[in-house]
Amino acid sequence: MPDRPYPSDLSDAEWTALEPLLPPPCRLGRPPKWPRRVMAEAIFHLVRSGCAWRMRPRHFPP
Repeated sequence: MPDRPYPSDLSDAEWTALEPLLPPPCRLGRPPKWPRRVMAEAIFHLVRSGCAWRMRPRHFPP
């Protein structure tokens, strides 16, 4: 995956500032399938572009 393919993608500095503000991952249930950063970038892409979830780029999580 190329570095910052979308304007809504987070830089390393932005992710470093955002990550401590997120709640810790739940220890119950199955382990997460997608990294938290990828999930955040997918949400930011949808919010910024205004596209529907099913129109998201293929490399984002389902």
